[in-house]
Amino acid sequence: MIANKLQPVLVLVALIWIVEIVNLFIGHRLVSFGILPRSFTGLIGIPLAPLLHSGFWHTASNTVPLLILGALTLAGGKRRFWETTVTVTLLSGALVWVFAREAYHVGASGLVFGYFGAILARAIIERSITTIAIAIVTVMTYGGLLWGILPLRSYVSFEGHLFGLIAGIVVVWLDRKFSKSQTPR
Repeated sequence: MIANKLQPVLVLVALIWIVEIVNLFIGHRLVSFGILPRSFTGLIGIPLAPLLHSGFWHTASNTVPLLILGALTLAGGKRRFWETTVTVTLLSGALVWVFAREAYHVGASGLVFGYFGAILARAIIERSITTIAIAIVTVMTYGGLLWGILPLRSYVSFEGHLFGLIAGIVVVWLDRKFSKSQTPR
């Protein structure tokens, strides 16, 4: 029953691991399909980057927060989960492509930061007991993620983290803006 409710998150994580296993067997050459800023070939990386990782430990380190924050995002429903997932992936990927350092940017951590941002923004904008409780659990569990938006390590895409966080906030803001404009007056 729980697995059925978590199916979208489990499918996403399974897909990431299938790609990682294939990538492992071919020497992680799929990383070249990541986001390479301001290059025509790097555009393909915008939708693909969350599925690609630079190694086993990179994939493993994104799996648990992706499962937990993805499940918390899924608490708002499957439609909202997929809208958040797709919009964060595309918006944060586009921002990385335009503004990030010239290097391949891969990994699901931008999506993790997007879920984090969306969860916090939803609590601030909606102010329901449920969204506030989910945000409190999120901050208590993953508040340390915010260090990831700082350029502390040259091999970590802080840009992907920062733009993922921003994209998560923007997703909720746009959802609120468009849902308000469609309600009858």
